[in-house]
Amino acid sequence: MILVNRDTRVLVQGITGREGQFHTQQMLAYGTKIVAGVTPGKGGAEVLGVPVYDTVKEAVANHEVDASIIFVPAPMAADAALEAAHAGIPLIVLITEGIPTLDMVKAVEEIKALGSRLIGGNCPGIISAEETKIGIMPGHVFKRGRVGLISRSGTLTYEAAAALSQAGLGTTTTVGIGGDPVIGTTFKDLLPLFNEDPETEAVVLIGEIGGSDEEEAAEWVKAHMKKPVVGFIGGRSAPKGKRMGHAGAIIMGNVGTPESKLRAFAEAGIPVADTIDEIVELVKKALG
Repeated sequence: MILVNRDTRVLVQGITGREGQFHTQQMLAYGTKIVAGVTPGKGGAEVLGVPVYDTVKEAVANHEVDASIIFVPAPMAADAALEAAHAGIPLIVLITEGIPTLDMVKAVEEIKALGSRLIGGNCPGIISAEETKIGIMPGHVFKRGRVGLISRSGTLTYEAAAALSQAGLGTTTTVGIGGDPVIGTTFKDLLPLFNEDPETEAVVLIGEIGGSDEEEAAEWVKAHMKKPVVGFIGGRSAPKGKRMGHAGAIIMGNVGTPESKLRAFAEAGIPVADTIDEIVELVKKALG
């Protein structure tokens, strides 16, 4: 597994809000080690037995924190991520969708410069199966196994994980990287981690039309990847000129088209599944 495990200590930003409280409860039930929460003006309170602080700085002064998950409204979400990075939290999971793109451009650059890793925004989070869940995904579909999973699509992530679990293959760590035009962590950023992870024997990469992340990932796979990779591209049947789904699903010229992504995968030797069930078949074939 990569990035997170059962020992990862988690801070929840926006813990007193409806979404924050609900998903804190779900994460605690999964076994996630949540040590603190932050909501400005609510310091001194408790949510589900978790102490709440006014600022991230106060929280990290009182607790060891390895990761933060953010349930903060879009206008303030990028600032919340920056607050976590400035407090020295190494991993920041940004769930919020609809964050202004210019806010994200600034935040992604600054967070990287500070040495933290941002996952998202507009993502379902990260889960190391049967160890810890830092996100909003349905934990019961993730069974411990041999396959790393990276995805731009939340729903397809859950479907692929469920199919891998039912087939007895299971997953190590699953990362939903988010579907916005500007995100903190890309396929290319995560592939090297899975490449070196002794528990991961194959990687499933679930992409979408739009952007160039899949093409860049394919180049990295071709040059460096030691383990088999299986691909899936969502939105391949989208009519030309029509934007579908995520804000990141925007095709610019010849980059981001289904054809461009399929060509890049083919050149890198990445077989592409047409259905979720075929992902399982291709992984089984790749693992022998």
